[in-house]
Amino acid sequence: MIKRYPTRKIKIRDVEIGGGAPISVQSMTYSKTKDINSTLEQINRLYFAGADLVRVAVLDEEDAKSLKTIVEKSPLPVITDIHFNYKLGLIASEYVDALRINPGNIGGKTKIKEIVKACKQRNLPIRIGVNSGSLEEHLEKKYGQSPKAMVESALWHIKFLEDLDFFDIKVSLKASDVIRTVEAYRMLRPLVDYPFHLGVTEAGTKFHATIKSAAAFGALLLEGIGDTLRVSITGELEEEIRVGRAILQDLGLIKGVNIVSCPTCGRIEVDLPPIVEEVEKATKNIKVPLNLSVMGCVVNALGEAKEADLAIACGKGYGLILKKGEIIGKYKEKELLPKFLEEINKYVKECK
Repeated sequence: MIKRYPTRKIKIRDVEIGGGAPISVQSMTYSKTKDINSTLEQINRLYFAGADLVRVAVLDEEDAKSLKTIVEKSPLPVITDIHFNYKLGLIASEYVDALRINPGNIGGKTKIKEIVKACKQRNLPIRIGVNSGSLEEHLEKKYGQSPKAMVESALWHIKFLEDLDFFDIKVSLKASDVIRTVEAYRMLRPLVDYPFHLGVTEAGTKFHATIKSAAAFGALLLEGIGDTLRVSITGELEEEIRVGRAILQDLGLIKGVNIVSCPTCGRIEVDLPPIVEEVEKATKNIKVPLNLSVMGCVVNALGEAKEADLAIACGKGYGLILKKGEIIGKYKEKELLPKFLEEINKYVKECK
C-alpha cells in the first residue's frame, strides 16, 4: 500500500483534493472559451471519459464573461486559467469554481492581492502554477530554469497568499522533462502541507506524453506525493483521462480491470494481440476490481491464472477458461473469446 503524504484538504465545487481524498484526474478544453457550445461539448466529452475537473483558458473579456453560462451547464467543476491580465481573473472569479494563476506572469503584488480578495469572497481555491519556462526574471537569472528556481517561486507566492490570510491553495511545479519535474516536487513537498497538482508540461504527443507522465507520476505517487493530476497530451481530450486513470490504476491507487497478457513469443499458438485488444475494449468501462489473465499458451496460463479472477488460455484449435485458478470450461478456438466475455459479465454481476 502507498502511504500518501498528509496534506490540507481543499474543495473545488464538490470535488475534494488532498487530505486523503481520492486522487483526481483533470484535463483542459482546447476550444475558444467564448465558443460556449464547443466548450460545453468538450467538457461533456471529458465528463463521460471519467474526468473529475476541467480547466478552461481565458484570453479576453468575452472568454471571461462566457464562463457564467459554461459553469451553469458544466457537469464538472470548472477551473479558469489566468495569465498576464489579472482583470480577467477578477471577472472569471464571479463564476468559476477555482482559479489557476502563474506567478511568473500575473504581474506583481497589487494584482495578486486583487485576485486573492475576489477568491476569498467566493471561497474559491487558487492553484499556484509554477512552470519552468515562465519563471520570474530574477529567479531565472539566479538559478536558471531549475527545480530550485521553481521551488523558490512557489514558496514566495505561498507566503504572499498566507500573509493575506489565504490558505485555500494547491500547487504545481511543472517542467517539460521528467527529472526537473520530479526534483521540484520532491524538494517542495517537505516544506509545505498544501495539496499538489502533478503534471509534466508540454509533454508531446500521446506516445512520449504517456511515457513522461508515467515516469514522473509513478516516481512521485509511489512516494505518496500528489493529489490531482493532468496528463498533458498534444491530441484528443479523452486520451489524457484514459492515460491518467490507467497510471493510477496500475499503481493500485484506484480500482478497475487489470489485464495480464503474455508477451509475444514462439510458444504462442494463436493471434493473441487482437484477442487482448477485444478484452480490453469490452471491459474498459467496468469499475469493479477485476484481475484478468489472457494467455497465448498453456505454459504461462495455468500459473498466471492462480492470481486471476478469470483467465483464458488460448491454444491451437481450443482453449481453456479458468475462474480463481480452476478450469471451468474447454472450448473450440472460435467459441473461446465470446465465452470468456460472457464469464466476465457474469462475474461482474456477481460482484455488484
